[in-house]
Amino acid sequence: MATTPKFTIPGLTTAEGEKLAGILQERLNALNDLQLTLKHVHWNVVGPHFIAVHEMIDPHVDEVRDMVDETAERIATLGTSPLGTPGAIVAGRSWEDYSLGRATTNEHLGALDEVYVNLLEDHRKAQAAVSDLDPVTEDMIIGQQRQLELFHWFVRAHLESTGGKLSTEGATSEKKAAEAAHASADVTE
Repeated sequence: MATTPKFTIPGLTTAEGEKLAGILQERLNALNDLQLTLKHVHWNVVGPHFIAVHEMIDPHVDEVRDMVDETAERIATLGTSPLGTPGAIVAGRSWEDYSLGRATTNEHLGALDEVYVNLLEDHRKAQAAVSDLDPVTEDMIIGQQRQLELFHWFVRAHLESTGGKLSTEGATSEKKAAEAAHASADVTE
């Protein structure tokens, strides 16, 4: 369980450190969830382009694990205890669990597109929320965002037509994005 910090980094009040740690705890929950979801996709992807997607995901899992560690250590530096247990992830998240099991590459990539859209929107909100408080925390979030956006582009490249249209365009949920990506693959393959 989180405790009220007795100290924080020099130049911040304890209340500011606690606020930053709270924002980062939400990012820690999201990043922990993402690394588990990506590994789940890695194990459950099938069909055409299997090996390309299977092997594309693993290096990013490692990058996200590094982000998890970096975020947790920043929380600790701010004087608060980072919560990285499965229960903390579930209790602290505002999204539903990833719902696809064994599915085609396009279905998983379609669903991951939606996962990344939501994750990146929340990362941008966190970056804006910390921008006036602490440039070190902001810099960390911006660096993570850069890597997450790059991988999102990798995902979207599989879902994009030569004309630039995403097969997941207009999808409002992970399941609808997976269905749209699957239907698009049926047309092109």
